[in-house]
Amino acid sequence: MTPVNSQRSLMKMLNTRKTIVCPKLKSSSVNAALECRKRIGLAGVIVNIIHSVQGYHSKTIHFLNVAFDSSGDSLLAGDHQGNIYVFDLHGNRFNLVQRTMQPSTALAFNLRRKTEFLVALADYSIKCFDTETKELVSWMRGHDSSVSSISVHGSGRYAITTSTDTAQLWDLDTFQRQRKLNVRQSVGIQKVFFLPLSNTILSCFKDNSVFAWEFDTLHCKYRLPTPVEGSVLVYKVFAVTRDGRIFVAGGKSNSLHLWCLESKQLIRIIQMPAKVRAVHHLEFLPDSFDGGSNQILGVLSQDNIMRFINIETCKLLFEIGSHEEGISTATLSPNGRYIAAVMKNGSLNLYSVQALTREGNKPPPPMFRVVEDKSKGTSEANKLRMRVTSGMSERPWKPKESKIQTRLLKLQGNTSLENKENELPGGLNKKRLQALLKGFGEYPAKYRMFVWRSLLQLPENHLAFSRLMDKGTHSAFVNIQNEYPIKSRKLLRVLRRTLSALAHWSDIFAETPYIPLLAFPFVKLFQNNQLICFEVVATVVVNFCQHWFEYFPNPPVNVLSMMENILAHHDKELLQHLMKYNVTSQVYAWPLLETLFSEVLTREEWLKVFDNIFSNHPSYFLMIVVAYVICSRAPLLHCNQTADFEYFFHHRNNLDINAVIKEAYHLMEATPLDIHPQRVLDDFIPLTKGQYPVFNKYPKVIADYQTQEWERIRQDEIEYLRERQLAHELEAKAQEQKAEDEAWYRKQELLREAEEQRRKVLLEEEEKLVEQRQRLAAMKREMKIKELQFLDASRRRLLKYQQDQRQMELRRLDDDIARKASMREQETAATVEDVEVQRMELESQRQLFEQHLIKDQEAVTKEMKEEVDTHQRKVDLEDHLVQRLMEIHREERQKAQTVAEESLAQVEQKRVDTHWRLKALQKLRRDDQDREKHYEEIAKLLHDNRVKEAELLKAMKEAAEKKWEEVMQTKGQLEEEQKAAAAADEHRKQFLEDKMNDALQLAEKLQKEDDYFERLRALKARCTERRADLHQVPRTANICLNELSASASSSHLSLDGRGDALAWQELLAGVRQLRQELISRAATRRPPPRFQDTTWAP
Repeated sequence: MTPVNSQRSLMKMLNTRKTIVCPKLKSSSVNAALECRKRIGLAGVIVNIIHSVQGYHSKTIHFLNVAFDSSGDSLLAGDHQGNIYVFDLHGNRFNLVQRTMQPSTALAFNLRRKTEFLVALADYSIKCFDTETKELVSWMRGHDSSVSSISVHGSGRYAITTSTDTAQLWDLDTFQRQRKLNVRQSVGIQKVFFLPLSNTILSCFKDNSVFAWEFDTLHCKYRLPTPVEGSVLVYKVFAVTRDGRIFVAGGKSNSLHLWCLESKQLIRIIQMPAKVRAVHHLEFLPDSFDGGSNQILGVLSQDNIMRFINIETCKLLFEIGSHEEGISTATLSPNGRYIAAVMKNGSLNLYSVQALTREGNKPPPPMFRVVEDKSKGTSEANKLRMRVTSGMSERPWKPKESKIQTRLLKLQGNTSLENKENELPGGLNKKRLQALLKGFGEYPAKYRMFVWRSLLQLPENHLAFSRLMDKGTHSAFVNIQNEYPIKSRKLLRVLRRTLSALAHWSDIFAETPYIPLLAFPFVKLFQNNQLICFEVVATVVVNFCQHWFEYFPNPPVNVLSMMENILAHHDKELLQHLMKYNVTSQVYAWPLLETLFSEVLTREEWLKVFDNIFSNHPSYFLMIVVAYVICSRAPLLHCNQTADFEYFFHHRNNLDINAVIKEAYHLMEATPLDIHPQRVLDDFIPLTKGQYPVFNKYPKVIADYQTQEWERIRQDEIEYLRERQLAHELEAKAQEQKAEDEAWYRKQELLREAEEQRRKVLLEEEEKLVEQRQRLAAMKREMKIKELQFLDASRRRLLKYQQDQRQMELRRLDDDIARKASMREQETAATVEDVEVQRMELESQRQLFEQHLIKDQEAVTKEMKEEVDTHQRKVDLEDHLVQRLMEIHREERQKAQTVAEESLAQVEQKRVDTHWRLKALQKLRRDDQDREKHYEEIAKLLHDNRVKEAELLKAMKEAAEKKWEEVMQTKGQLEEEQKAAAAADEHRKQFLEDKMNDALQLAEKLQKEDDYFERLRALKARCTERRADLHQVPRTANICLNELSASASSSHLSLDGRGDALAWQELLAGVRQLRQELISRAATRRPPPRFQDTTWAP
């Protein structure tokens, strides 16, 4: 490699490739010249660009995305720190144009304004920058997830940005969003892009559906049909020829589907070799002489090799990349001259297509062959399928430098048996690796992961690991983000999956609190390969954490004791100082063990330490912990508080890690065998192939008990959450019901108020209507009166007019008659009589005419009256009909309102009843469930009580047997006493009967005397009653009966003395008095006990 004097260099070249000399890269100087040799490398690599930061913390900054401009002479590249570079391939220069301070997810040049480019950032935004002014042109927001691709229209005015949930169309003149394509979350978007040389937008979704849209109207033009049966694959990546006619799709399969967009038909299925299991990227190689119908397709597969094939002949033309130097992503220049590939190691390779297509660089054909099924019964899928098989063993291209390094690591053919034991997978030798490690202190960063995998001898059990992953997330790590809040979602997801796989492998890891701390460094290191991450952690646990779990859940006291013995042997003073302040090995050793030094070391120091740990015996891990404590001797001796010691072993310290590693090797050699951990710890044992070994080196009872307790606590928590959720739901339902009730009451109140208001309005309207009717009736009356008055005035005026006319005619006639009379008075005297007759005739005619006029007037008046009366009756009838119609309408409305109110009330009542019944049934169901749980608890308690009662019954039986023996003995004594008491009672009864018989016989002698007969009968009856009473007197009254018998005997003696009647009466009075005294004495002594009645034996 060409040495670079500056601390940061952008480009480094391998010795077998063209050398690029780059000056120091600073913010003030971002332009640099590229000096290239004329010779092009044999593998077609023009330049290898590596952006590294050298120094104490040297690291490589990975490139993420690349994009060519429309001419193909400028290359845009972005790294994971947000730096955007422009490489001028024609002018042999590069330029740092922008620092976005966050990784880019997609890049694209603006086709209209050549100096502008678009970059999609990790915060889901898209920014437009100018390469010359280096200023921000626009900032576009709108996506809710990461933007995966940017497609620019051929005119350069529009661009489409695609994420998993949406695709958005932007106007690059105004930088405003024009349209947005939304889909259901269950479907998802794979890619949306413009077809070349057309106004068509092609959208590809995760359900394998492909739609074509008209760009101007955004109407769907067509949809590609579902592939034929037997050829279905999940589309992930897509490519289109430059003329927009051929569409290629691939995914998690070794098959490629070729579609003709003109006929909308699947025209071919290309099957890649079996080694290709998935396709990650597809892109056609442009050719200036094919008219846009590109024939060469670049296929980037999961093995990080990009193969270029001819889609017509299915022949492999060339390939780039290898297993050692894999390709992450690639893009081709529009002029077809260059291929820019981002490598897995973060570098950027620029290939020459001309050099790759030379005959000398082609692999021997045929790499692929087309197998055609010519049978008539073949299916359509088989007719379209073109199988690709390998005709020769593939030799992946490797750079010359890699070959040299590999040759140095290979073993000699005549190695000894000891060297054969040190052989590792991949052609490495453990002894030589140890020697290399001691010489350089660490393995090369480029080959460290390969060396680790060889040292740990990882089996790469894909099937077993897949079964562990299929079990899903373990319940112990569902909420791990609460305990370990990690910003990176990917890192958190990989950590959760790794820990879940460990917990499914062995239950102890689900209960171990420090397992996330132990696994986190490896998860962060191998986050892109979860299988390797899991196997590395499992190997570390099995070999370097031996005997850690024997005292679970406590720290490994045995391991800590070994380290304390080593510290006591090598630095007794330091151990005494630690013991003086009660600092045990759980304070100074256990934090380093459970975190694997990740808290106290930087990344580079940690990698260097584990280079040595993985290369030595597992006991070296303990030695390096003791070495870390010994090398920290000076600051520890100045600490005198426990908190200071705890802080020291949980934070980074200014300590030379090389000195710690050297001290650990010294401890490995100088520690006596009796306290050396190598005597207790086993040698390194790799994981078994096929299946992972059983890990049960822990107290299973404690682990199972903790698992049961955690499960019980989890179930209790679930039950509590369920009950709380139920309570919240009930409370919410109650609040909702309360709100509904209040709303219903408010609604009813509003309805009632509205009803009252409408009723008032109705009453007011009715009052107004009545007033209007009254006014109308008055107006009608006035109009009728005026009409009658007008008719009367007209009639009078007519009569007056007629009279005036008649009077005028009469006066004229009179004048005529007078004139004629005056004229004819002179003529003849005879005419006087004629005139007089004529006058009389005229007078009679006038009267007759007046009569006719009066009759005609009367007929007209009568007709007018009849018409007026008929009109009035018609008006009255119409008013009556209108009133009746309004009454009927009002009654029907009232009836309808009443029926509606009743129906509403019934429906509301039914709803309330139904809701009440539903709540009652729900409450009864909950009561039944609670009662069932209560019954189960009672049954359990009854079962426990039955067990205890059985034990108690057994003890009671034993005690009862003992008591029963005592009772039998006491019963014998009681029977003897009862026999004696019965004999005494019999004797007393016989004695009393004899005495009473004697008294009765003596009394019968006095039957002849009338005065004594009634008393005797009464005495006999009383004696009979007394006898009956004596049968019922308990044996506790024996003393009283003896006294009675004595008195009876005394009375018998007095009767035998044949006293007189007075003596007999006195005797009876004495007997009565004696009985009363006996009764009162017995009552004052104690109340008679309630025993069974004593019966006398016959």
